[in-house]
Amino acid sequence: MFATIVLSTVLAVVPAVIAAPAPQAAYVSASATYEPALVPAPPVVSSQVTGVTTHGPYSGVPTTTGALSTAVLAASIPALPPNPSATTYPSDGQLHSPEPAPYTPAGGLGTNGTEPVYAMQSDFDYESIALALYQEWIELDLFHNGLASFTPEEFEAAGLSASDRFLIEFMADQEVGHATLLTNMLGAQAPVQCTYNYPFTTVREFVDFCQKLTRFGESGVYGFLNHLDSREVGQLLLQSISTEARQQMIFRQFDGLFPMPVWFETGIPQSWAWTLLAPYISSCPANQTRLAWQNFPALTVVNQPNAARINANRTLNGETAGNSSAAPLDQAAVPAVDACASSTVVGESCSPAITQNRSIPLSFPGRKVFFSWETPGKAVGPNNSYITATSAGAPAFVIWVTQLNATYSPLTVTGPGVGSTFQPNTATYAGDPAINGTMFVALTDTNLTVTPFNLSMINPFVVAGPALYQAG
Repeated sequence: MFATIVLSTVLAVVPAVIAAPAPQAAYVSASATYEPALVPAPPVVSSQVTGVTTHGPYSGVPTTTGALSTAVLAASIPALPPNPSATTYPSDGQLHSPEPAPYTPAGGLGTNGTEPVYAMQSDFDYESIALALYQEWIELDLFHNGLASFTPEEFEAAGLSASDRFLIEFMADQEVGHATLLTNMLGAQAPVQCTYNYPFTTVREFVDFCQKLTRFGESGVYGFLNHLDSREVGQLLLQSISTEARQQMIFRQFDGLFPMPVWFETGIPQSWAWTLLAPYISSCPANQTRLAWQNFPALTVVNQPNAARINANRTLNGETAGNSSAAPLDQAAVPAVDACASSTVVGESCSPAITQNRSIPLSFPGRKVFFSWETPGKAVGPNNSYITATSAGAPAFVIWVTQLNATYSPLTVTGPGVGSTFQPNTATYAGDPAINGTMFVALTDTNLTVTPFNLSMINPFVVAGPALYQAG
């Protein structure tokens, strides 16, 4: 049985779950002077981190390995036809059922007046929100760590002022709120903050890593948000991830990229987000809550477009800081003559700005893209305690997941764990090239038709990946 708790308590460090709006002070009378009552602010789950925290790879021996699991009923979810009732609504602009109240069309979920319960209602809910909390924790640490790792002079040299640095600090503060919210909805066994291993060594690489990490963090939530059993939890998570979407755009602006080059943002399955996130988590405390999601073998875009170049088409193989699926650009690999950050020419510059409209795109249809990928069985993630796995056969296709589209191109395997394909020419609608922005690619053994709402159906056929592709 749940106790009735106001919404402000959901923000406090308790596992309470039922909520109504926080109490507000009221006027005593029409002529009285308004004096707001002092309502203590709910506490947060972590203290502010202001210095360089412990970072680096994990070198110990895991005490537990593998994803959280229980009895498994089938090898995969079967593909079924649409629900027969899904196509029966006339959709003609008229009302077809009595209104339950004035100005209230019939239908909707959670609209019958039942008091909302902000609690997990299934294993799917818990594991999804726990994954989101792992993401919030790394963002909280990452933003603080970047500010502490570089001097004000280094930030200024990268075009980021004191005001810009304060914005990054404020974004870290936002993560405190996000982590607190998810922790309180999950309860006592919610995952806690871990230690991390970051690939950047310069301010520009830090910023680029942030725009990549927030990209898969945001998309990872979009992928499961509308599948949650708890609509109440989904509502609060939506109000959190909407903030993260703004963070991702800001880091693109700091990175000298066009801030929003797509018409739609894409969603990815939880196992895709966990595959991208886990390699950057070094270790977690003992008895940390584990996740049930799959870690796929790593996929790397060998000739990842380097956004630090005036002409990214001149990118050489391996121009990333580290060899990971979401590795930031390698600033040191760019010759001074081709460094867009030092150019003042309109269409060439990639210095931080509200927007930059580059004359030479980072990628283009028909571009030959080279990949390398790992075999399954590698220890990754917190304490090296998760093992990469795949149930797929030999790689045959590259799936390009971007905006509303999942597009396949044939993969040419040129050796063990290496191959190539050509960037497709596809669009969501006329005038919107689908392959743009910071998007996702993976290798599959089949070209199964999937859509944004059932993209996870491709998981049994993923050989390796996903990896981020810096298309624009």
